[in-house]
Amino acid sequence: MKSKFRELVELYLAFLKIGAFTFGGGLAMMPIMQRELIEKRGWITEEELIDYFAIGQSTPGIIAVNVATFVGYKKLGWFGGIIGTLGVVTPSWVIIMLLAGAISSIDKYPMAQKALHGINVAVAALLTSVIVKFSKKTIKSVWNAVFMLLAFGLIYFLKVQSVWIIVSALIIGSLLTLYRQKKQKSSAEAKEGE
Repeated sequence: MKSKFRELVELYLAFLKIGAFTFGGGLAMMPIMQRELIEKRGWITEEELIDYFAIGQSTPGIIAVNVATFVGYKKLGWFGGIIGTLGVVTPSWVIIMLLAGAISSIDKYPMAQKALHGINVAVAALLTSVIVKFSKKTIKSVWNAVFMLLAFGLIYFLKVQSVWIIVSALIIGSLLTLYRQKKQKSSAEAKEGE
């Protein structure tokens, strides 16, 4: 059995790798997190990753940091949450410290601009892949698909802030769950009455 220290180091290094090789923010980290945390290490399930991203999106702070905290906490308690968080932010912190002085002069170098455009295209491809994969996991009915398309339309075309979509989805999901529970309870009581 692994020692606690070795598990903490493994957790830190896993999130260090995720933080170091991801460009584009929290959602862009999803494919790498899926590969590192689910496929390679088996620390969480795809459903848990989706839940962590949903909660991370709904709470203050950076999504990737929130997810690292959740996974670290699940794996090794509160100290694991701290270590996971430190792992994912270390690369950004180091890079920002090294590039802080040079960032204003990047506009002078066309090659640097082209490299950034290329990275953005790669991030868009990764995000598309994640959307397709996780849509297959979460869209389990026609209504799920309708709500997804409606949310997309509201955000993309009508420029509704995503926080309102998330709050609305939370309310609708809660009401639907309460309705189903009440319906099941009524059905169970009707069967007992027969």
